[in-house]
Amino acid sequence: MTSTASNPTGATPIKVALLGCGTVGTEVVRLLHEQADDLAARIGAPVELAGIAVRRPNKHRDVPAELLTTDATALVSRPDVDVVVEVIGGIEPVRTLLVDALSAGKSVVTANKALLAENGGELFTAADDSGADLYFEAAVAGAIPLLRPLRESLAGDRITRVMGIVNGTTNYILSAMEATGSGYAEALEEASRLGYAEADPTADVDGFDAAAKAAILASIAFHTRVTAADVHREGISSVTAADIAAARSLDRSVKLLAICERVTDAEGDEAVSVRVHPAMIPKSHPLAGVGGAFNAVFVEADAAGQLMFYGQGAGGAPTASAVLGDLVAVARNRVASGRGPRESAYAELPVRPMGQTRTAYHISLDVADQPGVLTQVAAVFAEHGVSIAAVRQEGRDHEPSASLVVVTHAAPDAALRSTVDKVAGLPVVREVVSVMRVEGEEQ
Repeated sequence: MTSTASNPTGATPIKVALLGCGTVGTEVVRLLHEQADDLAARIGAPVELAGIAVRRPNKHRDVPAELLTTDATALVSRPDVDVVVEVIGGIEPVRTLLVDALSAGKSVVTANKALLAENGGELFTAADDSGADLYFEAAVAGAIPLLRPLRESLAGDRITRVMGIVNGTTNYILSAMEATGSGYAEALEEASRLGYAEADPTADVDGFDAAAKAAILASIAFHTRVTAADVHREGISSVTAADIAAARSLDRSVKLLAICERVTDAEGDEAVSVRVHPAMIPKSHPLAGVGGAFNAVFVEADAAGQLMFYGQGAGGAPTASAVLGDLVAVARNRVASGRGPRESAYAELPVRPMGQTRTAYHISLDVADQPGVLTQVAAVFAEHGVSIAAVRQEGRDHEPSASLVVVTHAAPDAALRSTVDKVAGLPVVREVVSVMRVEGEEQ
């Protein structure tokens, strides 16, 4: 299999070094081969694979042996390579390879969210210094065109909020829990059996994957460098069937959300809030209907208003589609001797700590079934300056306990957390059954 296209114009071919040939890389090779003539017509020059760096060449029998190499450094440093496409993942040696490529003036297309969230600034600096392009549409939401609209289409607008479902594995698990009433462990097992969850699902279910994507989204949306370490992160392993049922009773769904906000304090100073955590959202919210392994991102901007991007957020072919889109863009730039959009981090807004971020809580308590319980609980909320939006109390037949559910108005997260800790210590409170944030509606 090769990616050589017909070249009736005699244009100099764009030479591509591919780093990695796993699920996504294999699809990139296939699309380069099958669409070679169309890509050449769109770009104005044919695209040719200069080589493919892999760990074990004998595992890639469908790729011409002369293209395969285990020496990624030598491949990237070849003088005839114009573009480096990276689909390996991880931090090292990829960081060094891509910095070297960019420093040498080679354009880079990457799907590496972890690297961008941790070392994106270094990559952009190398690109700016040499005049090379750095594109990474596939790093956040697979095939969904999201980053380019944020970087280009909305460049003249002021984005105030980006909230979305950016991890298909966790969305599949939570959707299965809602549809079947199963617990987290059962839904995870099913996701693993169907191939939606990795053998080690930690990056997904503990929120690391979504946090890296949130950092990238916030950096672009708010013109501020945000790293994964700046993102407050919680996963879904503590979400129970009871949480899902409680959300359903309030006409809400539970989703793992990446939330990036431009916030203003009382003095008018702006900051950025970036967080990933499970939350209840109203069934009426567009994100509530996003099921299975799909992704969706809801964007709010001053002039454009509300926008939503939806589609396949992962998988070999969808991700390869985004990679090819970026490859066409950087190749066109090279043919026209132009450059794509640069990093925009001029705002340099501070990142607001999670404790200062205003959120709302849904709190489920197991309390003694006796007079005055609600009064004692409400007094703790008042003590911490937290306003209660709704309360529901239900007794249990032939039991000395009752269920008490409290939904708050928005308040600083630290105040809400302190309230829950104080409530948990009340003699009339037997157990704090669950605590979950509420998003997507006016509080």
